[in-house]
Amino acid sequence: MKDLRKQDFSPSILDLGNVEFILARHFGFCYGVENAIEISYKALEENQNKRVFLLSQMIHNPEVNADLQDRGISFIMDTDGKQLIPWDEIKADDVVIIPAFGTTIEIENLLLDKGVEIQQYNTTCPFVEKVWNRAEKLGKEHHTVIIHGKPTHEETRATFSHAKANAQSIVIRNMEEAKALALYIKKEKNQAAFEQEFANRFSIGFSIDKDLNRVGVVNQTTMLATETQAIADFIRQTVMEQYGVENIKEHFADTRDTLCYATNDNQDATYELLKTEADVAFVVGGYNSSNTSHLVELLEEKFPTYFINGEKEMISSSEIFHFDYPAKKRICTKNFLPAKDKLKIIVTSGASCPDTVVDRVILKLATLTNAHLQVEQAVTAYCE
Repeated sequence: MKDLRKQDFSPSILDLGNVEFILARHFGFCYGVENAIEISYKALEENQNKRVFLLSQMIHNPEVNADLQDRGISFIMDTDGKQLIPWDEIKADDVVIIPAFGTTIEIENLLLDKGVEIQQYNTTCPFVEKVWNRAEKLGKEHHTVIIHGKPTHEETRATFSHAKANAQSIVIRNMEEAKALALYIKKEKNQAAFEQEFANRFSIGFSIDKDLNRVGVVNQTTMLATETQAIADFIRQTVMEQYGVENIKEHFADTRDTLCYATNDNQDATYELLKTEADVAFVVGGYNSSNTSHLVELLEEKFPTYFINGEKEMISSSEIFHFDYPAKKRICTKNFLPAKDKLKIIVTSGASCPDTVVDRVILKLATLTNAHLQVEQAVTAYCE
């Protein structure tokens, strides 16, 4: 459900004379991120004589994670689940924080077996838990859970773990994989091919003959909303073709969208940006941030778009380091700022990016473009 106080998604304009910033109406920190960071700082304050650990990155933002580490928090795993600190080194009196993405049932049980208290500093986002609850309901109604998400992402690994505790489950990455799965729903490919094609992404004992007869779709909360809806619609159509329109309710569970409100708001605001005219766009956030990457995908359909994690990536007015998300690598681009008398620049950020980082990006761009007005002057004029 949308936040009724946030129905205007039209962008804000910050005019500095020779450069105009077109700012997304909604961007930056969501409730889940703010809550998780506050709980992490609280854990440090309340346990000054104990070791404090995070299961993995609190959120996908390098500045936030670096600050937590500087304050004394150690990460047990990296973002892909690679072990950084052996489990044997974690003791019962250590403090372990569960990040906003949540964690798997297996890791929860491992910590409980060690005697580690896991609920006091559990920062799992309520929107992630909502997906888990939806998956549990699907399981109780004897549906198989199809999870639209990135298989190696912390949240998807956690959701898969919780889903398979109640239902047969499978993770698909995109529409291409949804179409591949449809061939098994329609009984056009066999079990052996399924196990090879979706290796390590389905629950134990998964049978295409009996577990693809009743299905429902949930998602990683930070996926692109339109893609999740398109996948759900496609799966529904496939099931309808297989079992008949009159039997659709017996074979497909209509689930409402399970993206978090911040992801929805940021994406809706980005669609409004696509209706504007601009020369270049900047998306600010961590390079491993899923929700931020989807904003990049949307904007680069129309504008030259640069995915940066902060103002330091802009070396000069003619050179920028930025992240090529499809290639998963940081690259350098020359002459990234068009030479125009009136330059129009779009700026937005993902749900895990602090507003202060966005502020610094705008200030750096204003400096690089020799803006006629200072940002403070323009803000004062705008407010008046």
